[in-house]
Amino acid sequence: MLGPGVWSSVRQGLSRSLSRNVGGKAPGKGKKVDISGIYAPVTTPFTATAEVDYGKLEENLHKLGTFPFRGAVGGVCALANVLGAQVCQLERLCLTGQWEDAQKLQHRLIEPNTAVTRRFGIPGVKKTMDWFGYHGGPCRAPLQDLSPAEEEALRVDFTSNGWL
Repeated sequence: MLGPGVWSSVRQGLSRSLSRNVGGKAPGKGKKVDISGIYAPVTTPFTATAEVDYGKLEENLHKLGTFPFRGAVGGVCALANVLGAQVCQLERLCLTGQWEDAQKLQHRLIEPNTAVTRRFGIPGVKKTMDWFGYHGGPCRAPLQDLSPAEEEALRVDFTSNGWL
């Protein structure tokens, strides 16, 4: 579920956070810290057709295992805006070693996650928030709301996986 765009956001957020806190100086007055290359990109080893690349899974687990020792404590999960309980459930399943159930849930989350991150971005997040009873609201310029065709494609990604 974590693609290159997510890691770029994580790096930017960490850079901003670190630059605010280096040397105990006031926000924005500290040194800039370049953390590019510290956190290697991690991609899902699962496909929407339930195929697993075990070599990629092992590689990712090795990378992820080093993150807490480098200061990471979480991820950027746009999907959690609308399927927060399910994203947390996925974490719980992994932490308790329930790998088969975690894999099944992961497979159901892949397409919706891709839809609200890579495919439709913020307009997709806002539209799904409206569908799930939250207030996504209209997009601010320069972003534009989804077209009817895009909205239907987004709906398919959520309905085909049992979320709508």
